[in-house]
Amino acid sequence: MTQSAPSARPVDPARVLRMAHETFDIEAAAVAGLKARTGESFCRAVEAVLAVTGRVVVTGMGKSGHVGRKIAATLASTGTPALFVHPGEASHGDLGMVTRQDLVVAISNSGESAELTTILPVLRRLGVPLVAITGGAASSLARHADIVLDSGVDREACPLNLAPTASTTAQLALGDALAVALLDARGFRSEDFARSHPGGALGRRLLTHVADVMRTGDALPRVAPATALGALMREMSAKALGAAVVVDGEDRILGIFTDGDLRRLVEDGTDLRAVAAEQVMHPRPRTLAADALAVDAVELMELHRITAVPVADGDGRLVGMVHIGDLMRAKVI
Repeated sequence: MTQSAPSARPVDPARVLRMAHETFDIEAAAVAGLKARTGESFCRAVEAVLAVTGRVVVTGMGKSGHVGRKIAATLASTGTPALFVHPGEASHGDLGMVTRQDLVVAISNSGESAELTTILPVLRRLGVPLVAITGGAASSLARHADIVLDSGVDREACPLNLAPTASTTAQLALGDALAVALLDARGFRSEDFARSHPGGALGRRLLTHVADVMRTGDALPRVAPATALGALMREMSAKALGAAVVVDGEDRILGIFTDGDLRRLVEDGTDLRAVAAEQVMHPRPRTLAADALAVDAVELMELHRITAVPVADGDGRLVGMVHIGDLMRAKVI
């Protein structure tokens, strides 16, 4: 006779919120409790990782394994080469991923996970440093480890005190603390983070340069100082950047004329047939260097409420132009 699953009780909003709030309190207490137990062994763990010439191999079973995957990913993205190896698969060949140049971080709340304890003697014979994140101070894992980080908790948030909840939160917090301490010790910068996240928003903002998005060559709206306003307007329309750059015979930037300038001339009643580019341009416009970050172009445009900026070389010659639409297509904005 099969046992039926327990039936769900009607939702009691007060009870639901009480359970949620109790979970927050228990897990917050679990993380706060780590502070008093994080000391010399944590510093030794950081030193050990910094001394490794290979990678950090993170392993753990069940929920601890899920936490381990996240810790490995966080380490890898913040300057510490790392990977996750499942302890069950390690017993069937994946232990070959671990070399003598590596360091192993093993995670287990009890410290007695069968799949994990099976590979501990092999790791010891291999001679790799072993850092344990465990709540079992006298466990098999702790006895085999060179360094033990205590992730023990008083109780789980689960009302049955069975499902890993507060314990996995504590493990994750210790892993994050380790990653952050290593990040700081390595002098890891936002630019380094961007290089490992080229597809993310931060990567685009910190790796994209003006040269990557600017218009060049025949796409540039440029005119000579003596160009009549009618010809200047046709150049602006043809290049569709909302502006034209006034340059001398050697392409040095003298000024800029924009759609906004045209509107103001019309409002003032200026005879558009009687003026040349040099009479209506803004002299010495703001420019960017081609090797500037695209995000610098965004800041310049936002600060001065403009939509296009000329790009100049070291001698002030026009080499490109960047438009806010180009930055949006590159997803810098």
